[in-house]
Amino acid sequence: MERFDLVVIGAGPSGYAAAMRAIDFKRKTLLIEKAEVGGAGVTNGALSSKTWWELSREAAAFRKSLKRYNIKAPSLNFTDVQNEVRKAVQERKSMLEEHMDMLRNSNYSPYLQFKTGTARLLTTNEIEIAVGAKTNTVWADNIILATGSRPRYLPELPIDEKIVMTSDGIEDMGDFPESMVIVGAGVIGCEFATIFSGFGRTKVHLIDKGDRILPFEDEDVVRIIERNMENNDVLIHRNSRLIGMKIINDRVEYELEYNDGSHEIFNVEKALVSVGRVANYEDLWNDKVGIDISKRGINNDDTQTNIPNIYAVGDLTADISLVNVGELEGRYAVEKIFGKPLRKLVYENISTIMFLNPEVAGVGLNETQAKEQKIDYKVVTLEYSTIPRAIAKRNTQGFIKLLVTNNDAMKILGMKVVGNHASSAIQAVAVLISMDKGIEELAECVHPHPSITEGIQECVRMLLGKSLFKPAALSGRLSCRKCVNGVYEDIVF
Repeated sequence: MERFDLVVIGAGPSGYAAAMRAIDFKRKTLLIEKAEVGGAGVTNGALSSKTWWELSREAAAFRKSLKRYNIKAPSLNFTDVQNEVRKAVQERKSMLEEHMDMLRNSNYSPYLQFKTGTARLLTTNEIEIAVGAKTNTVWADNIILATGSRPRYLPELPIDEKIVMTSDGIEDMGDFPESMVIVGAGVIGCEFATIFSGFGRTKVHLIDKGDRILPFEDEDVVRIIERNMENNDVLIHRNSRLIGMKIINDRVEYELEYNDGSHEIFNVEKALVSVGRVANYEDLWNDKVGIDISKRGINNDDTQTNIPNIYAVGDLTADISLVNVGELEGRYAVEKIFGKPLRKLVYENISTIMFLNPEVAGVGLNETQAKEQKIDYKVVTLEYSTIPRAIAKRNTQGFIKLLVTNNDAMKILGMKVVGNHASSAIQAVAVLISMDKGIEELAECVHPHPSITEGIQECVRMLLGKSLFKPAALSGRLSCRKCVNGVYEDIVF
């Protein structure tokens, strides 16, 4: 039986990152994947959906530009778009595979092996690898489980991945549907609503059980997203509950019940069910292994399961399901096994992006979370219309919002950026949150001009009472307030 210092099961973002970190320690490592390298982080997930979003955004911008010159936009070919997405996925997968091949033919060769097959834990150290009818068993001193997740199915819905689909089925459609209902108004559902409405070929319906989409987000963020969706002809079913869905004549008929008790029936070409993801741990281990699980995934303490030599990372756990978080957890688990991490794994400074219209990026707490945690805070908001770069791009829709503690230290609690270049504007703040720093470092940092990040500097200067633009003079575009016991009060210098 071949022995390894570490066996990683799953070659998605977290598993691949773990294996690459393990060879830094020059430990004999086996990476096992039953399907495709990259996992949902590449195929039917983050990379593929974001490529759809980029192409949709380009298409919408192109139509807008042509409209400016009174030119009719040409018809968009679905197959061309689909092929571009597939090329992006293949490009990433090929790079990951080529990277491993080159490592196995380098001085890293003693430390890295890769096997394709389905892995199952027989004991806390023995792993069976099945390829068809053939099986092979290996020994692992340590094990990292990184088998990821899959779209959640609702058993009462007729999901066939052709007419009623999850995100997995979207990739294989033959053309833009003329209409589509999306079940679920969370991040993924709203991203797909943005994508398909952006191409301009699909009438999108979005079912929302509350009075607004993205219930975990601040109202000022949601207002912009909802307005843009509805301007793009998205029908948002607010305060509604799906009580039935059928496939009739290769189309989707669904019935909604609203909060007032009324009912309504709709007919569309396709349906997308986007109600979260579930962890892939079925048949992953023999019962006698005894790994603790919950409804959300494998229970773990700082990536370590209740079995000392077995770790769980990425979507398999109940932690945040993001590619960057999964990679962080994979690397951290290896550092716990073979070394000593320089700092404890924390989630407070995790940066996030929502690929909507406009783009939304954030780090740390938003106002909704601060209120739920009963934290007193200061908050400054600055609209994109005051930022030269946004004016030059001819798109001033959006804002920057910065939250700090309501004391002299003014330590950063979080930031939200809504608008163009949002994702590139938050990283410096993420670093300061991880360092438990205040805002002084941001105040004097020299930003390139013109850039969106100049708006962050102006936010900080407002909090310090030395801004270029004064909130009292540009009320509506700027604001500087404090929230104490849930009550707002303007800050006057």
